[in-house]
Amino acid sequence: MGAESLFYGYPGDDEPPPAGASEYMLKLCCLYAQNGVRVLVTDYCSAVSKINTSYRRNQENGFLSFAADKRNLTAIPKYPNEPYNVNSNDIKTVWDAENFLYLINSKKFSTKRQFIDALKNTDYDMIIMDLFHFEKAYTASEIRELKTKRNGGKRLVICYMSIGEAEDYRYYWNGAWKTDKPAWLAEENPHWKGNYVIKYWDVDWQKIITGNDGSYQKKILDAGFDGVYLDIIDAFEYFEKESARR
Repeated sequence: MGAESLFYGYPGDDEPPPAGASEYMLKLCCLYAQNGVRVLVTDYCSAVSKINTSYRRNQENGFLSFAADKRNLTAIPKYPNEPYNVNSNDIKTVWDAENFLYLINSKKFSTKRQFIDALKNTDYDMIIMDLFHFEKAYTASEIRELKTKRNGGKRLVICYMSIGEAEDYRYYWNGAWKTDKPAWLAEENPHWKGNYVIKYWDVDWQKIITGNDGSYQKKILDAGFDGVYLDIIDAFEYFEKESARR
């Protein structure tokens, strides 16, 4: 289970969330952890003292965490110099991991090779990344390169996939949809340009995501990723609010 801005990053970077929101999310994360679900926390902070506090507080609660110094997840943080709780162990499951890197936007890397070489030269136990670099999918051989840490230990490579929003920069997007929307396409997310709320229960949308040889999930499996990190699983909240306004 993934949570963002648990200790820092809401409403802004380096900012702790309001007390009520923080307590609610912390209680929920603890409930998951107590019932055998691994909790991955991404805090958004760049001040050294807050990065240290983020890692400490997450570890105290039994959570696996990453302190992102870039909100758009474009970089390998410069601090700490090595991943928190760095180790040379072979990582076979998410429960083996002591740290992770969340880098899903590769726009600052000019080529796939530059991106791969940068990540290969790290000792993160787990990497969460995108299937594509500027719309070009990583191959199984490229992903295989990333499965060994710099220190020789094996690691997991997980692929990010949004299932609750359609993104107009993905391979499946049809430019005609902006004026002639399919039945499952709803409003554009005002906070993320190019991302559109979708009716996730619609069969036509589900066919894009999974269940066939042309699906997004099949492309991820063919590339050899160890798992999938699903985003926007709380899309139901949009429709609950829409229903309440009627």
